[in-house]
Amino acid sequence: MASQNKSGKSVIREYIEAIIIAVLLALFIRSFIVQAFKIPSGSMLPTLQIGDHLLVNKFIYGVKVPVAGTVLIPWKTPERDDIIVFRFPRDRSIDYIKRVVGVAGDTVEIKKKQLYVNGEAINNPHAYYEGTPPSDPRRDNMGPVKVPEGTVFVMGDNRDNSFDSRFWGFVDLNDVLGKAFILYWSWDLKEPLLSVDRLTSIRWGRIGDIVR
Repeated sequence: MASQNKSGKSVIREYIEAIIIAVLLALFIRSFIVQAFKIPSGSMLPTLQIGDHLLVNKFIYGVKVPVAGTVLIPWKTPERDDIIVFRFPRDRSIDYIKRVVGVAGDTVEIKKKQLYVNGEAINNPHAYYEGTPPSDPRRDNMGPVKVPEGTVFVMGDNRDNSFDSRFWGFVDLNDVLGKAFILYWSWDLKEPLLSVDRLTSIRWGRIGDIVR
């Protein structure tokens, strides 16, 4: 009987150790390698749609201290046209996703909706304009402003409906969580979760797409 109890305790201990290791491994992967994010708004339309689920490469810009964001091992910094996930500067508990349009040293200006970087008109094929009237004049006319060291200037692809650097300023590189790189799931969030309509709204053609 004593040997059976000991054996039973050993099995329980093995399960507990396996669970602890699995949790630690999951936390390590989420903190340093890859993390999943969901798109809740239309600020990146048409590139990213509401209900897209994507994976973010967290080590492409270097190994960082979790939460603090301090870079331990640098690889590279975000480049123009990268789609990045970052902590919202006005509330770091919220994650945002936007496209980098200006890096340190760049001069960014917007005149009549046209984006200029270092005096050159940038005609990004991903830029989309809904044609809605602006609630803030900075949406269509802003700057010029110079991007400080250690920061980037970001904008949503849905230029007429995106709350971005035009309104609240620059993103600190320490707040950049990673670069979006692949869609692993997509469906219409307007449909009820436990409904046939939600299932039929799955966007099979988007699953596996590389984010550009």
